Amino acid sequence: MSDGQKILSQMNDRSREVFRRVVEGYLESGDPVGSRSLTRTMSEKLSAATIRNVMQDLEFLGLLDSPHISAGRIPTQLGLRMFVDGIMEVSTVTLADRQAIDATLGAPEQDVGTMLDRVGAALSGITHGASLVLTPKREAPIRHIEFVSLAPDRALVVLVFADGQVENRLFTPPPGQTPSSLREAANFLNALAEGRTLSELRGHIAREIVVRRQELDQLARDLVESGFALWDAPGDSQERLIVRGQSNLLDAATEMDLARVRSLFDDLERKRDIAQFLELAETGEGVRIFIGAENKLFSLSGSSLVVSPYMNADRKIIGAVGVIGPTRLNYGRIVPIVDYTAQLVGRLLSGERQG
Repeated sequence: MSDGQKILSQMNDRSREVFRRVVEGYLESGDPVGSRSLTRTMSEKLSAATIRNVMQDLEFLGLLDSPHISAGRIPTQLGLRMFVDGIMEVSTVTLADRQAIDATLGAPEQDVGTMLDRVGAALSGITHGASLVLTPKREAPIRHIEFVSLAPDRALVVLVFADGQVENRLFTPPPGQTPSSLREAANFLNALAEGRTLSELRGHIAREIVVRRQELDQLARDLVESGFALWDAPGDSQERLIVRGQSNLLDAATEMDLARVRSLFDDLERKRDIAQFLELAETGEGVRIFIGAENKLFSLSGSSLVVSPYMNADRKIIGAVGVIGPTRLNYGRIVPIVDYTAQLVGRLLSGERQG
C-alpha cells in the first residue's frame, strides 16, 4: 500500500469529500479552491470555518497547498497521485471522441506514418494537451541497399524494404571513397541483407566484418562500418516521436508556468530519450499516469504524462501514445481516450480494422 493509500484509508468521510472537491475544482478551473465555494457543494451542511479546519489538516498531511496567503487550496503532487489512484472516477470515451479518433484511420492502404501523424493531431485536438506518438520500428525485411555519392563529404544510403517502403539517409562517408568502393560495400551488404530486418542485419554485419575482413577493400570496409554506425545510432529514423498540439500547452499556461512550458518545448524539440518514453509504457500493460516529478523525461517542466503502449498481433509492444500537459489534466477523461487510441492503433497495425 502506498503512502497516499494509507492516508486515504485513515481519512473520515468529511475529510475525503473536502479533499475530493478541492481536487476536482482545481482540475476543472486551474484555480485554488476556497472554503466558501465548498459550503455550496458539500453533501453535509458545513460552515466555511469548519471546512477551513479540514483543509488545514489536509495541508498538514501534505495533500493540499496554499499558493497565496488567504487564498484557497490546490492539491500537491502527493495529493494528485492519491486522487488518481484512489478516488478518481474514470469516464467512458464519448461517441464524439471515438468518432474523432476513428476518422484518423483513413484508407486501408494509408501509410503508417501518415496515419499515426493524424492520430497525434486528433489526440491533441480532443484532449487540449500535447500528444506524443512513438512510431514503431521498421521490421520489414530489406530487399536492397545502395550507396550514392553526392559530394566528397556527403553520401546517401538507400534502403528498399520488402513492403515497398524506401528510406534515404544522408551521412558523411570516410574520406577517399571511390565508385568501386561504394559498389563493393553495397554488394557486401546486399549479400547479407536478403530476408533480414534492419535490426537483424545490425548484429550480422558486425560478425561478418570480422570474419570476412580480408575480402573487403579497406575503403569499402570503412564505408560499411560507418553505415552500420548510422543504423545503430539511438533515436534514428527507425522510430520517430510525433509531437502535436504544443500550442495547447501555451494556451493553458499561467505566467508562472511559462518557463516550465518552454523547458518542456526544449525537451520535445530535441526529442530526447525517445527510448525512455517507450520504457515508461513498457513497464506495464495499459495506461500509466506520471505526475510532475514522477515523470523523469519532463520532470523539469512539472508536466503530467498519460501514456499507453500499443502492440502488434503477437502482443509485442511496438510503440506508444500519450498526452502531456499541466498537472491539472482532466485525468478521468483523458485516461480512457489514450487507452482507446492505443488499442485502436494496435489493431490497425495488426491488420484488423473496425467493423
